[in-house]
Amino acid sequence: MTQAQRKILVIGSGGREHALAWKLAASAGVTEVLVAPGNAGTAREPKCRNVAIAVEDVPALLAMAQAEGVGFTVVGPEAALAVGVVDAFRGAGLRIFGPTQAAAQLESSKAFSKDFLARHKIPTAQYGVFTEIAPALADIARRGAPIVVKADGLAAGKGVVVATTVDEANAAVRDMLGGGSLGAAGARVVIEDFLDGEEASYIVVASGLNYVALATAQDHKRIFDGDRGPNTGGMGAYSPAPVVTPEIDARVRREVIEPTLQGMVDEGRPFTGFLYAGLMLDRAGTPKVLEFNARLGDPETQPILMRLDSDLLALLEAAVDGDPNASAPRWKPEVALGVVLAAAGYPGEVRRGDAIDGLDADFGTRAKVFHAGTALRDDAVITSGGRVLCVCGLGADTRSAQAAAYAAVSKISWSGLQLRRDIGYRAIAREEPAA
Repeated sequence: MTQAQRKILVIGSGGREHALAWKLAASAGVTEVLVAPGNAGTAREPKCRNVAIAVEDVPALLAMAQAEGVGFTVVGPEAALAVGVVDAFRGAGLRIFGPTQAAAQLESSKAFSKDFLARHKIPTAQYGVFTEIAPALADIARRGAPIVVKADGLAAGKGVVVATTVDEANAAVRDMLGGGSLGAAGARVVIEDFLDGEEASYIVVASGLNYVALATAQDHKRIFDGDRGPNTGGMGAYSPAPVVTPEIDARVRREVIEPTLQGMVDEGRPFTGFLYAGLMLDRAGTPKVLEFNARLGDPETQPILMRLDSDLLALLEAAVDGDPNASAPRWKPEVALGVVLAAAGYPGEVRRGDAIDGLDADFGTRAKVFHAGTALRDDAVITSGGRVLCVCGLGADTRSAQAAAYAAVSKISWSGLQLRRDIGYRAIAREEPAA
């Protein structure tokens, strides 16, 4: 297959992967995008084809990529990175975008991440790491509430408890360390001070010390309007994030991104891939790292890629070659906003198998429906996970993007559908200050 005609592989099955596959399919010369294992959305996306291989089955993924003549692979989820898919593909001489297993520890181990931040004097909350219940409870008693309890390992967005009372924090520790609710991910916990402020997502495409920032984004973590209720993997997001002013952007680069990339090089685990810094910005604009992800965020990816006005594959290829700035991204001036539609029971035990109506509606050119927890049953699309869809709209400002997204949302339904009705309210408040 020539450079001009290429087959691309996207590893993953969520909304992030649907957005990646959709955008990569539009890249020059791409003939087909394989998605392993994909979802009902990628199955129905033009130029895309699902391949039924689990994201952690590295030998099968590698064999399939070789058999299909895949020219370039993009890794979506953290689980594949944590088991070393990038190392395996690189070892076989295949081009792949993502961090090595060693570099992905920035996400796969909260304890590693916090210790790394401390070693390199990168601002973050004060913390402790515990494997036994009694010392953890003593630490909570000393710190008081509110306080944050995190499972050390990967827990699919469910390993963080922001406890408003000491009793709630104690229950989280007993559940993770004693109850085994999160399995191996919860065998060690990080307890850290609660940080007050406004969250923002800052994502860069990195290659060693070279990087280029993607458009800023902000998501809504809690299940209910007004940021109430338990944390989720994210109930919606928008881009750009007006809280990240040019001054704050410069501080994030100087105080977080650049020392992180330098530290990874210094420790012999240079980072190539999407580096996601989840930040808390205080009233003075000081950024502190809440978490690192070694991949794109979800649901931030969907509105970010809606705004990308240049070739995604060219950007990622340039990063694998050592300098993403060689194909720096261009952005549409509009705002993109995505609303997550979740299944009954989310973020707890979710109900699966509900038929989704309205997906064949005409959503126009200003909206796009990205699938996450969906599957095909015969010819019907059904729910198969907690976060089912992310419905995105484009607009001249946040309010018009919000209107476009919710207009598309109104055409979709299933039994037990959950959603927030206020995605973007912080940005709207900034754009439309009270008289």
